Amino acid sequence: MDVRLLGLDAPLVNALHHLIDAADDGDKIANAPTRTYVRDAKAMAATPADVKEYPNSYVFVVDMPGLKSGDIKVQVEDDNVLVVSGERKREEEKEGARYVRMERRVGKFMRKFVLPENANTDAISAVCQDGVLTVTVHKLPPPEPKKPKVVEVKIV
Repeated sequence: MDVRLLGLDAPLVNALHHLIDAADDGDKIANAPTRTYVRDAKAMAATPADVKEYPNSYVFVVDMPGLKSGDIKVQVEDDNVLVVSGERKREEEKEGARYVRMERRVGKFMRKFVLPENANTDAISAVCQDGVLTVTVHKLPPPEPKKPKVVEVKIV
């Protein structure tokens, strides 16, 4: 597969391929990443996203081509990590048809975003339209400025 077609940096993809090849070898390499870690890293590298900040919210726009809303999962982990994931399965071959070329991506899609401190994780909405997922995370209101404390001066 030509990595330039995916729009990914060759060093990143080469490192991932090296890790996968190492995991496929019968020998276990000390401190080698697990298959799950490598798979998730590939999924994250291949899932494009935009992040926008508005005065009252953060908006995450993630391409999820070919996925239905039921195939997409949006969750918050560790109180401040937004995780968007999904999986597109390969279409079953119909009788008499065979693939001549397969270029569309299948498999797991995933992105993780560390949310800022002012993100309201109780006010998150997600909408998927035309293969584009838009997740809106509203901001918490800014803390009120501390008022100076007045100390009464007593006369003795």
